[in-house]
Amino acid sequence: MADLFSTPIIVTVILGTVGLAIPVIDALKKERGSNNKLYSGIAFGALVVAIGFVIFRIFSGEVMPAVAFSKGVLADDLFGSFFAVALLIVSIMVTASSWNYMKGRTNPAAYYSLILLSSIGMILIGYSTDLVMLLIAWELMSIPTYALAAFSKRDPISNEAAIKYFMFGALSSAILVFAIGLVYGITGTTNIGIAIQTMASLAKNLIPVGLLAIGLFIAGFGFKMGLVPFHMWLPDAYEGSPTTIGALLAAGTKKAGFSAALRVIVLGMFALNLNWTVTLAIVAVFTMTLGNFGALIQRSVPRILAYSSIAQAGYIMIGIALAPYSDQALTGSLFHIINHAVMKSAGFIAAAAVATALASYSLERYRGLGRRMPITAIAFSISLLALAGVPPLNGFWSKLVLFGAAINSGPMVSWGPYLAIAGVLNSALSLGYYAWIMRKMYMEEGPDMSRVKEPKAMVAVLIFAMIFMVGFGIWHAPILDFASKAIPHNLTSIVHVVSNIR
Repeated sequence: MADLFSTPIIVTVILGTVGLAIPVIDALKKERGSNNKLYSGIAFGALVVAIGFVIFRIFSGEVMPAVAFSKGVLADDLFGSFFAVALLIVSIMVTASSWNYMKGRTNPAAYYSLILLSSIGMILIGYSTDLVMLLIAWELMSIPTYALAAFSKRDPISNEAAIKYFMFGALSSAILVFAIGLVYGITGTTNIGIAIQTMASLAKNLIPVGLLAIGLFIAGFGFKMGLVPFHMWLPDAYEGSPTTIGALLAAGTKKAGFSAALRVIVLGMFALNLNWTVTLAIVAVFTMTLGNFGALIQRSVPRILAYSSIAQAGYIMIGIALAPYSDQALTGSLFHIINHAVMKSAGFIAAAAVATALASYSLERYRGLGRRMPITAIAFSISLLALAGVPPLNGFWSKLVLFGAAINSGPMVSWGPYLAIAGVLNSALSLGYYAWIMRKMYMEEGPDMSRVKEPKAMVAVLIFAMIFMVGFGIWHAPILDFASKAIPHNLTSIVHVVSNIR
């Protein structure tokens, strides 16, 4: 069992207590459903306290170094804390911006409660070192987001998106249950470390079952990460969901999927001595390429951002494909994960600000936005340039680390430098649709060029995002160092390390 005063337990208590208290407070009030500002403030406060506690534990040295395995179900380590910080930043940005988005809408108590409960699931995934715990956290993350995706219940597009999201989400969960069942069947345990130790010495007749289990894990996590060919649901779900929830899905749940994949898939490949790196590299190239080409033909900004999110998953996969050969590659993946969490959240929140002020998601409504909503436009532009990897913004540095690791892997794997070439070409391709949006905002004029009042809460969130993207672009060392410390090092000897776990 995890220490009762460990980081994941305390964060769960904070967010769970507040998440369950908000609907109770709403039920006790005479005017139900009319306190958006109150509930937003309570949820925001709980998330700030939670991230403050995580950061305090990190700096106080009470969090152990990043570990691949743990005897318990939760590991209070730097790997989990890294994802907790990234995911809590996303939840804070979404909650703060929702103060404007939910103004005048019904059921705000349920909305903020669901965000907090989903945040618990996302955070626990990063700390999970047991497959059953991981599955519980996975469902705790997913189920609230199904309801949040359908929150605009009178909108047919939203209902359609929610149904697709639910169907594919249920499928991914079923695949994971099957995979966990196979692992338990051949190893007799659900502890990730002990299971991988056992899988490292499987009898020959059981190796195909182990291979099937790893393949099912890749498919199950791939749905949430938005990898090709498991990406089909993603553009519709992101477009139909409330735009702020699109940020939670693209920048939050997707990153939780990567944390689960890093705990299970990479280490499982080591245990079975699998050379699946080429397969993962091919998935990375197809994911980034299809995502970028898909974005080029869209006319709805949330759909453009959705396809962009698929492409970004491809860049992160470069580091996972090269994990057996380079700690730098995995560091680059984690570095890009936290950068992408802020960049993509800023993009969706900027789109939400435009939707709130102009009641439209169409790209044509962005004509002249630089004059009509100047702060939103500049923040959106910076987020797009950061996503493209333009220096000196933060996205440039994480891509540089990823592509540099791919080039440096050349002496070990001949195809490594080609991943870097594919990444650079795709980053250049992405500028096509990022620049297209910026051209609409600054170089075209719409029929109405009058100034529009920008949503204050969303503007505050976008200002924070701009400071983050520019600040950590100029001085990227702290986050890079954090990402480096968050990975379990010497992964190539991981199977021998497992033998110490009893």
